[in-house]
Amino acid sequence: MFKVDENYPTQELEPAFPYRQVQLKEHVDPRQTFDILPELGRGTFGTVFLCREKASGLELAAKIVSCNKKKERTDAIREIDIMSCLHHPRLIQLFDAFDYENKVYVILELVQGGELFERVIDDDFVLTEKACAVFMRQICEGMEYIHSRSIIHLDMKPENILCLTKTGNRIKIIDFGFARRYDPNKKLHVMFGTAEFTAPEVLNYDEIYFYTDMWSLGVICYVLLSGLSPFVGDNDMATMNNVVTGSYSFKYSSFDAVSEDAMDFVRQLLVRDGSKRLTAKQALCHKWLAETAPQNTTELSITKTKLKRYVIKKRWIKAVNTIIALRRMGARIDFDLI
Repeated sequence: MFKVDENYPTQELEPAFPYRQVQLKEHVDPRQTFDILPELGRGTFGTVFLCREKASGLELAAKIVSCNKKKERTDAIREIDIMSCLHHPRLIQLFDAFDYENKVYVILELVQGGELFERVIDDDFVLTEKACAVFMRQICEGMEYIHSRSIIHLDMKPENILCLTKTGNRIKIIDFGFARRYDPNKKLHVMFGTAEFTAPEVLNYDEIYFYTDMWSLGVICYVLLSGLSPFVGDNDMATMNNVVTGSYSFKYSSFDAVSEDAMDFVRQLLVRDGSKRLTAKQALCHKWLAETAPQNTTELSITKTKLKRYVIKKRWIKAVNTIIALRRMGARIDFDLI
């Protein structure tokens, strides 16, 4: 049975993957340098394939984005530009990039440990408050670095936090497709994201700032500690109304085994007034994340049960949305095979 190492060295931030200065290669076929192997998955911004560098045999991930419209190419190049300046062990690393025949190829570090929530619901994983604190500290370390580079992620959610390996406890923040550079001389407004994890200022179309990411981290932490989502409703509209209201509760059985320090950490992130939320740097100094603080090592069995239900429901929603999208594109689906 896997349990997070209580002596986990969060101060040791040696990169497991070499940092590279990447410039977009235009009109160069990536297949001259890389073998494109089987598909690994599909996301909002493209299809991801396993790939291998021919010269070294290094296995990587290749995200291929079809750019039939100018905006699609602009978005892909912006993501490459942002990732090219993010060199930190808590963030997925950019290895190479190509613009070739109406497609943008983003060659990335291969992260094979799976999504964080999928990992913690595994039968062999012992979910404790200590484990939650270890994961949240790493997420905040990554976020502090992102913000120090004047970048706002804007799509922090469980699916965008991966485990580096299937047996270790290190994480990587991924997917910078929605990320934006912050310019203090310009007001930044956006209207995108995942409703369940989106901050009130996004839904109100107010100005966004680094604190917008910190709200999302508060929601992630709440779910990780309880297996419940603080604002989710019966549909996206209901969820958005709940987020804008900002009302949530700790009065559930999942929180019976959770410390006051952990709940205080969440409270200081889920504040409607963004200027009053913890910054990433302040979050790392919070008592709950302090490496010298005593942590509860009691297994959160109720939380794990509810977290399994939460993840399974997400899988079904994703599967249904995929089927709907395929049918809209005219695909024939044999439901006997599903």
